[in-house]
Amino acid sequence: MQYVLVTGVSSGIGYEITRFLIEKGYYVLGSVRKQADAERLRKAFPQQFHALIFDVCDQSAIDLAVVEVEKKLQGSGLTCLVNNAGYVVNGPLQHLPIEQLQQQFEVNVYGVLRVIQAFLPLLGAQIPAKYPPGKLINISSVSGFVTAPFLGAYAMSKYALESMSDALRRELCIYDIDVIILEPGAIQSEIWNKAKHLDPLFLETDYGPILKNWNKMVENSERNVLAPIEIARTIHAVIKKKRPTTRHIIAKNKFVMKLVKYVFSDRFIDKQLSKSFKKKVGKS
Repeated sequence: MQYVLVTGVSSGIGYEITRFLIEKGYYVLGSVRKQADAERLRKAFPQQFHALIFDVCDQSAIDLAVVEVEKKLQGSGLTCLVNNAGYVVNGPLQHLPIEQLQQQFEVNVYGVLRVIQAFLPLLGAQIPAKYPPGKLINISSVSGFVTAPFLGAYAMSKYALESMSDALRRELCIYDIDVIILEPGAIQSEIWNKAKHLDPLFLETDYGPILKNWNKMVENSERNVLAPIEIARTIHAVIKKKRPTTRHIIAKNKFVMKLVKYVFSDRFIDKQLSKSFKKKVGKS
């Protein structure tokens, strides 16, 4: 039996990763924050699944989960750790409370590293090796290489996650533990409903004319969503491959994302946005 630990499996992408990997014969240990979600998932996945209850911001709960996982594995190691848990903070950086930015990093960056540090021994991070080397998969975003206005906090956290992943891959080479980054674009998920929750106070700033149609802007992005199974399939392929590509863009408009990443200049992108924004605020 191969064991995969996935964080944030209560819904959306994490749920689909869990379902797909179980279907492919893996045993999934999935983290949720609420007892009710754990019970619901145990009913949905009566076999080859074990629910772990912890918040990635709670070190004590993570430490207890490590003990629980060790008991469950009974001397085996983890085949893979998938860091999926995360959330989005939106709003113009000029007016974003620092506390919200701190919480964005607390979950999307520090929380990921807490989980990694806690479970690395079960991925084989020790000499001499107690377990075969596993894989570490961090779910980043296209926001990890291109920053959209009003999603600066989220993009900052994903840029940090990309750097963290690179550092870990190079540091963990002494254990032969590989670190892979997934960069999803728009994926069907609960995150879209959460992204629509814009602080009304932002509408009272100079950005009000731009942000008054925020929900419509988010809904337009939703039109290009991929089903979360695309991420699950990529994870399955990464686990199976001996030496997978270090980064995987997963998006319906993948070609456009590559243009933005490798071809279009910063000034070109700035110019396209500037025309529209200045017109809306009456500076055209």
